[in-house]
Amino acid sequence: MFMGQYNHTIDSKGRLIIPSKLRDSLGEGFIVTRGLDGCLFIYPALEWKNIINKYKELPDTKNRRHFMRIFLSGATTCEYDKQGRINIPGPLVEYAKLDHDCIIIGVDERLEVWSKERWEGFINENEDNLSDIADDLFATF
Repeated sequence: MFMGQYNHTIDSKGRLIIPSKLRDSLGEGFIVTRGLDGCLFIYPALEWKNIINKYKELPDTKNRRHFMRIFLSGATTCEYDKQGRINIPGPLVEYAKLDHDCIIIGVDERLEVWSKERWEGFINENEDNLSDIADDLFATF
């Protein structure tokens, strides 16, 4: 399970250091793709296979096709360089508006990469509603 928040930077070539604490859990071959809410998702290879298998079980609807096109067209396999960095392709850098300061967060089965500005906006927008969000999610327990 991934968790925590890490502040890092991305360079002009799209290279981003993955914290050493997360590298072992992520493994050698992993997938980076467009995420939701303007961030990137990073999945370990096994989790990626599980997700794709779940999507294959969905009915072939217009929404499924549209989602899969966007989700998979941005997906790329990544590996670490000798400094523990990954190279994020230009279209994904643009999608997530990554320019210098980045936030990497652990979200259970995946990592998310956010621009610092977008992350702070997300937190500011949702932090005051956290209690209401929790009440809605756990109302049935």
